[in-house]
Amino acid sequence: MARKKQNQTSDATPTSRGKVIFYTVAALLALAGLAEAIYLTVQALTGETLLCGGSPDCFKVLGSSYARIGPMPLASLGALAYFSVFTFAVFSAFGYARTQTFFRITVWLMFATTLWLLFVQAFLLHAFCRYCLFSAALIFLLTGLVVATPGQSRTS
Repeated sequence: MARKKQNQTSDATPTSRGKVIFYTVAALLALAGLAEAIYLTVQALTGETLLCGGSPDCFKVLGSSYARIGPMPLASLGALAYFSVFTFAVFSAFGYARTQTFFRITVWLMFATTLWLLFVQAFLLHAFCRYCLFSAALIFLLTGLVVATPGQSRTS
């Protein structure tokens, strides 16, 4: 009786192997993005020169007014977003249904932001940053995962 009551109060539901693989891949992609965003944040806050492979476009983009919101580097918001996606993916892999919804919402918000930032690079700055393009690729992959698995949050 106590065992049955304990299972009823838990938010976690059993997950299929496919879901675990899906959220593991998403978590790994988010970790890669988190590492890059932390690197860019530290570089921006310390004023260090970035290793951009000699590309002047990288410096043009990351040194622009679009790379900051007030005194805060935009990369710090990216780090927060990637950390959120990583966290939601891990909890979702363990079957927490609510975090699956948060995962999807966060990825879609990141996708919309990425589209705006790509527009800024292409049409306002006329320069592309390799770090920004790497981050965009990660977000496109995460969005592709979300799109390729419709109804993921409704089924177990």
